[in-house]
Amino acid sequence: LHAMAIWASQLRSGPLEKWLASYPAKPKEPRTIALITAGNIPLVGFHDFMCVLLAGHKALVRCASNDRVLLPFLAEKLVGFGSELKDRIVFTDKTLAAHDAVIATGSNNTSRYFEHYFGNKPHIIRKNRNSVAVLTGQESPEQLAGLAEDVFRYFGMGCRSVSKLFVPENYDFDPLFQAFYSFKDLIHHQKYANNYDYNKAVFLMSGDPMLDNGFLLLKEDGKLGSPIGTLFYETYREKEALEQRLQEEKDQLQCVVGPESIEGSIPFGGSQNPGLSDFADGVDTLDFLLGLSAN
Repeated sequence: LHAMAIWASQLRSGPLEKWLASYPAKPKEPRTIALITAGNIPLVGFHDFMCVLLAGHKALVRCASNDRVLLPFLAEKLVGFGSELKDRIVFTDKTLAAHDAVIATGSNNTSRYFEHYFGNKPHIIRKNRNSVAVLTGQESPEQLAGLAEDVFRYFGMGCRSVSKLFVPENYDFDPLFQAFYSFKDLIHHQKYANNYDYNKAVFLMSGDPMLDNGFLLLKEDGKLGSPIGTLFYETYREKEALEQRLQEEKDQLQCVVGPESIEGSIPFGGSQNPGLSDFADGVDTLDFLLGLSAN
C-alpha cells in the first residue's frame, strides 16, 4: 500500500511533464529493452518499466520470483487506459528472447552473471547498495520519527532503507529508541522475528556488545549493510572526516539521510519517498534509453 501510494503521488500530469521537459523527443525507432527486476520491495522495478514506456520502447520484463503480481497488475491497468501499450509490454519467466538493451538489478554476485550474459549489449547493471543516516544529537522528535520510517519501512530490505547510523561520540540512544517504538509490532511478523532471534543468538555467542529494545538490535560495526532486525552504527568526531568517508564510499551508497549541513543528504523520513528523478545508483535511466536510437 505504501509503494502504491508513493507512485500514485508521482504519476500525475504536472510532475511527469515537468520531469520530461528537459529530455529530447522519443527515438523514431523503438527498441526492445529487457528488464530483470529485483524483488526485495514491492514495485522496485516500476521506475525502470515506466522509463522504458516513456522513452517509446518495448518492455520485455522478467520479474523476481517474489514480486510477480503487482507490476503485471499495473501494466494491465495501463493497457486499459491506453490499448496502444499492449504490444509494447511482455512479461516472461523464461529465457529472455531477442532484445536490444538490458536493465538488470541484483546483488553483487548476480551482477557478475549479468555482465557475462549481457555485457555485449547496451546495459545498466546494478549491484548492492546501502543507505546511511548521519545524526548530530540535535534532532527533533519529528526528525527521529522520520528516521524510523527510513529504517523500518519494507522491513529494512530496500536499497534506500537506512542500514547504518553515524552518530557523534557519547550519543544518547534513548530518544532514538523512543522514536523507533512505533514500529514495535514488527516483532510479531514471523519472518522478521526469525531474523531478529537468529542475529541476536549469533551476537550473543560471539560476545559482541549490542543494544536491544525487544524488536531491533543496535550494534557498533564498520560495515554499511546490516542484517534484518539489526541496525549498525559507528561514531565520529569530526564532520569533515565523516563527509570525506561518505565521499570515498559513494559508489556503495544509495542515499544519505541527515541534516542539510551534510552535502547531498536528504531529509529524515525521505528515503522511502523517491521522486521521479531519483534514479537508482545515480544513473539516468531515461537518458540511457533515449540515447539508444543513436546506436
